[in-house]
Amino acid sequence: MEAAPEQGARPAGAEAEPCPEPPAHRLSAAELDRELDSRSELIDDKEFDIPQVDTPPTLESILNETDDEEESFILEDPFLLNIDNTDTHSYDTSSVASSDSGDRTHLKRKKKLPDSLSLHGSVIRLSLLKGISAQIVSAADKVDAGLPTAIITMWDLASGKLLRSITDAHPPGTAILHIKFTDDPTLAICNDSGGSVFELSFKRVMGVRTCESRCLFSGSKGEVCCIEPLHAKVELRDHPITQYSLLAMASLTKILVIGLKPSLKVWMTFPYGRMDPSSVPLLAWHFVAVQNSVNPMLAFCRGDVVHFLLVKRDDTGAIHVTKQRQLHLHYDLINFTWINSRTAVLLDSVEKLHVIDRQTQEELETVEISEVQLVYNSSHFKSLATGGNVSEALALVGEKACYQSISSCGGQIFYLGTKSVHVMTLRSWRERVDHLLKQERLTDALALAWSFYEGKAKAVVGLSGDTSKRKAVIADRMVEILLHYADRTLKKCPDQGKIQVMEQHFQDVVPVIVDYCLLLQRTDLLFNQIYDKMNENSVAKGIFLECLEPYILSDKLMGITAQVMKDLLLHFQDKNRLENLEACIVHMDITSLDIQQVVLLCWENHLYDAMIYVYNSGMNDFISPMEKLFKVIASPLNAGKSLTDEQVVMGNKLLVYISCCLAGRAYPLGDIPEDLVPLVKNQVFEFLIRLHSTEGSVDEEVYPYVRTLLHFDTREFLNVLALTFEDFKNDKQAVEYQQRIVDILLKVMVENSDFTPSQVGCLFTFLARQLAKPNNTLFVNRTLFDQVLEFLCSPDDDSRHSERQQVLLELLQAGGIVQFEESRLIQMAEKAEFYQICEFMYERELRYDKIIGCYLRDPVRKEEVFNYIHNILSMPGYSAEEKQLVWQKALEHIEELLFLSPCKAADLVAIHFSEQIESIITNLQDQFLLFQFLRSLLDPREGINQDLIHLPPCITEQFIELLCQYSPDQVLETLKVLEYCRLEETIQITQKHQLHEASSYLLEKKGDIHGAFLVMLERLQSKLLMLTQDDESSAELPLLENIEDTLMKTIALCQRNSHNLDQQQREALWFPLLEAMMSPQKLSGSSQCRYSESLKSLTMQVLNNMAAFIGLPSILQRILQDPVYGKGKLGEIQGLVLGMLDTFNYEQTLLETTTNLLNHDLHWSLCNLRASVTRGLTPKQDYCCICLQQYKRRQETADEIIVFSCGHLYHSLCLLSKECGTVTKGLMRWMCYKCNSSNKGGKLSENLSELKKGSGASLAQTSSESLLDPQQIQAFDQLCRLNRGTSRLALLTELSRGHGGEKHGLLSVSHGDPATSSVFQNENFQLHLAPPPLAED
Repeated sequence: MEAAPEQGARPAGAEAEPCPEPPAHRLSAAELDRELDSRSELIDDKEFDIPQVDTPPTLESILNETDDEEESFILEDPFLLNIDNTDTHSYDTSSVASSDSGDRTHLKRKKKLPDSLSLHGSVIRLSLLKGISAQIVSAADKVDAGLPTAIITMWDLASGKLLRSITDAHPPGTAILHIKFTDDPTLAICNDSGGSVFELSFKRVMGVRTCESRCLFSGSKGEVCCIEPLHAKVELRDHPITQYSLLAMASLTKILVIGLKPSLKVWMTFPYGRMDPSSVPLLAWHFVAVQNSVNPMLAFCRGDVVHFLLVKRDDTGAIHVTKQRQLHLHYDLINFTWINSRTAVLLDSVEKLHVIDRQTQEELETVEISEVQLVYNSSHFKSLATGGNVSEALALVGEKACYQSISSCGGQIFYLGTKSVHVMTLRSWRERVDHLLKQERLTDALALAWSFYEGKAKAVVGLSGDTSKRKAVIADRMVEILLHYADRTLKKCPDQGKIQVMEQHFQDVVPVIVDYCLLLQRTDLLFNQIYDKMNENSVAKGIFLECLEPYILSDKLMGITAQVMKDLLLHFQDKNRLENLEACIVHMDITSLDIQQVVLLCWENHLYDAMIYVYNSGMNDFISPMEKLFKVIASPLNAGKSLTDEQVVMGNKLLVYISCCLAGRAYPLGDIPEDLVPLVKNQVFEFLIRLHSTEGSVDEEVYPYVRTLLHFDTREFLNVLALTFEDFKNDKQAVEYQQRIVDILLKVMVENSDFTPSQVGCLFTFLARQLAKPNNTLFVNRTLFDQVLEFLCSPDDDSRHSERQQVLLELLQAGGIVQFEESRLIQMAEKAEFYQICEFMYERELRYDKIIGCYLRDPVRKEEVFNYIHNILSMPGYSAEEKQLVWQKALEHIEELLFLSPCKAADLVAIHFSEQIESIITNLQDQFLLFQFLRSLLDPREGINQDLIHLPPCITEQFIELLCQYSPDQVLETLKVLEYCRLEETIQITQKHQLHEASSYLLEKKGDIHGAFLVMLERLQSKLLMLTQDDESSAELPLLENIEDTLMKTIALCQRNSHNLDQQQREALWFPLLEAMMSPQKLSGSSQCRYSESLKSLTMQVLNNMAAFIGLPSILQRILQDPVYGKGKLGEIQGLVLGMLDTFNYEQTLLETTTNLLNHDLHWSLCNLRASVTRGLTPKQDYCCICLQQYKRRQETADEIIVFSCGHLYHSLCLLSKECGTVTKGLMRWMCYKCNSSNKGGKLSENLSELKKGSGASLAQTSSESLLDPQQIQAFDQLCRLNRGTSRLALLTELSRGHGGEKHGLLSVSHGDPATSSVFQNENFQLHLAPPPLAED
């Protein structure tokens, strides 16, 4: 017969999950458990010696508490714990940042708080359970007992009676790591140090208690070190998933979820990747609400990643596990505990608690608990009591294991220390606010309370009921804080010092109070109690009033008490902030204003917007504001004076106001009440068309208001009327008003000469638009339009020509064309030179060819004729006949177009008149114009596409002939870019005009190198002759510069062509040039000639350049064979010979230095290479990168340790299993699995195939042959990558090539195949000035 165990029985050694009886009463002082989600299990007041508090503390008492009274749990005798008195307080610390973790005697030291604390406040409270802690200390002094054998005992906690002693539930010699009850009281699970898991079934037959053990998981398949059965609260016991009795197990490589009922079944296996071997696997269940259903969620973590797994049961009874979002951390976890379904508490390896919100993954608070002196379970995991027969992997995990030291129950978490027990609970929302108030952080307290009010706070405890009820409770608390905040602000105001200090004090506080009062919609509190308090201090009152402005402007604060509004007006007036005052008035409810006070204030300070608003809204008077504004601007306008800036602003306001009234909108914002809109429109129209003003003089002109607005801004006033006409309904009254206003406008403007043509034109443009409407009802005499045309086209008035033309054009475009006779209009426009009007009319008649003449005669738009012609001839939409007429017209005016812009005309000709180019050239009589046309047409630099032009060569030669006449300096550059040119004829032209450089260029291009050289040599000799015959020193300097320029061009000619000449041909070029430079010195005598030094310098340049193509012995022999120097006058050429020797010495030194640098660089590289490949290897880790086992634990005799230069370490058998080793020529060659597998594509397989073919060297081979070992090969490859560039051998080869064959020197350049060209000509050639990087130590 099976019987349930006694109530309260639990196995000894099981994880502590205290479930005491419900207490008789609750903690009322600190409200310890009132706000927790689960209220079934609370702390016993008697056991923990917690005093009863009848009256809860008030806000004032909390704020006035001293530091000594801050904590409620204090040991009566601190020395029982053997710690200092300063540390005996149960620390209510909020975060690590608010206490000094390194100095335990300064836990209360204030520091800068982190953002999470400022945002969420103190979320948790950690308290010391002094009664239990004192007993632990006392027991430690008296008891020295242990249990060396792994025996499981069950006790009745109520009576202290031993119920069972179980010795055969698990293998002997192993320690118990975990033992936990399931929801079935007859079923428990235990986990031993061998990694096995057993099911314990308790029975009671005939009064005898028995226990049956069944192995669920064997440690030989993987060592389980953490188990967690799914527990359901009482209200969730009927959940369909509880019938499976789920159990989660975590081994060192994976986790499993199994069902114990109705039969043993594995529902999920979840392997996790590589982890730190010393990290602790953690499991925690909790029921959470996801997608409108409640299901268990399993949190699994190891290291710094938390996995959330949601477990569901489908309709068929199957269990499904789905992965949720992971939580990535920056610290190593040793405990994970759910405190409710939304909040989890994490403990890291440096004993810091982290409160995390599950849904947002936000860290709410961090608390350091090193003071707890947490007990670790290392001895159990190392099984010290049973001989230590555990694996090293499990012992390594046990270094950080603290499974049995932390337990959660009823929303509380208990922490077992070596000398104390602490409990951690979530603070209620009220406690969190009060905690900030204690620290006098009232702004943060209000922000936190508001987050509770909005429902955005995290880890909220203690709020129940519907939303409105919760908000009401929080609002009441915030009102208390606001009133206290106001009192505290006034009380702590600095009595002395500058006024700026006081202003800053209130500026920091008062806006906060105003903000929260308005957020809570408590204007009664704001304008009564708060304002009464602020009235006590003038500075605070001013800041308070200024804080209201942004809310008034955003229409969030409409109703203000009359007293506050009065004070607001006076304050802004005193501060001279009139613009701000006006902006506030127009947003205020008119009922809160003293109309008489405001109107008087507005007139005194010219606040016209506010004045209009008060008249309109307060008195429904829309006419008086207009009368007052008209008085201001009418006088100066009638007197012909210019308006001031302020008057211009007022006039613009008047126009906008009239527009708003006629459109039914209120000024400056809002709308006029619908029932008043027709009345307001009628009143405004009646006002505008009044014959005389109310207070007008006897000689006042008729219709003063319309006249004033027309003089102020005719266009804008007519725009206002046009918009009004659009809104008018087509009823009889509206038609009458429109006709009446039009008649008045015509009477005022046409019968008076004081309006400009632009103003008159604006009127008739306005009329033309109105008359062109399909539903037009207006009547205007056509004779008036004829009068306007005569007025605008008056030939005797040359003033404002462009203005009159523009006005007439706008009138025609607005529809006024129908009011005129077109032939007469064109005649008058041509007479008045209104070419835009002519274009408008011709375009209507499709006479596009006539428009060309309009453009050519219009001095303003002449340049636009080219675009017009091109568009007509190119764009679709025009008939062939129309295009032909335009084409003929353009051809007739081609010479005129060329005078206007030769470049644009040439472009137009090339595109549209390419067949007529020759005839155009023939007909052009002006030679200079012809030259400009041909240059624009034929010179590619002008941008014309030469493919469009197909001209005979004679045209090009004609252009060159003209170019030689009008711009000889540009002939050479032009010849270089001309594409079609006959050389013989062109040479004759240049020789005819004695353009030597151009002739030389053409001869060189023809291939006559010697002829080109003779032309340049002749030019050089003629200039040298002029130098020797010229006795005037004034012409010496520019002539020398001319000689030097000619010489440089001649040298360049010789250099360009010497590569393709043999030695005899080269001498035929260079020696005559040398002779030409030396002959003036021989004739004049170098010592007596004033320009001898310059000639010697130029001669040295010839020698230096010819030395690259002619050997020095040949040059010296030629000089010495000269009959002049053959008679012993070597002193005259001493300078030349010494200069040649200096050049030789310089080049020799340069070559030696370059060779030494290259040798030194090579030596440097080899030294670094040797240092790199001979250094020892340091593994990055002490375990194999494939099997993740430590290398020293593998005992196989055939197994070796392979270390690569990259730092990765492997077992040789593991590498073979991954096919990273192969035998080549009797040697084993290895490749790093991790490095090669991370490469893209199939590089690993390619490398392996190369290894098998014997083509590649291994990275880890060992050989006795004279080859590089694998580390040396890898280091060499790395060094090659770092120093990738032009090969040094290639450089040396290139340098040595220059000394073979003919002595071209370093200046020789290969013109052969690019593949065989010099490395110095390679565009990728770069000089690496930096030495190669040193090898790492």
